[in-house]
Amino acid sequence: MTDATTALPAIVAGPGATIAPFPVRQVLPWLLLAALLMLVCWYFVSAEEGATSLIAGNAVHEWVHDGRHLLGFPCH
Repeated sequence: MTDATTALPAIVAGPGATIAPFPVRQVLPWLLLAALLMLVCWYFVSAEEGATSLIAGNAVHEWVHDGRHLLGFPCH
C-alpha cells in the first residue's frame, strides 16, 4: 500500500515560474453576459411588481418572494 501523502506529486513553483497573461478579449464577453444576467435577476427580485412590472400577474412576485425578503427588499 502507498501512503496518501506520497501518492500525489507536490506542486511547487520553481524560481523561473511565471504567470501566463490574462486573455481579456476572450473573457470579456462572458463577463458582460454574467453582468447582464445578474442585472436581470436583480430586477426580478427587487422591482418586478406594481408600476414597474413587465409581466402581468403575481407569478413572478411569488417565485422571488423569499429571495426578496432574504436580500432585504420590502414587498408588502
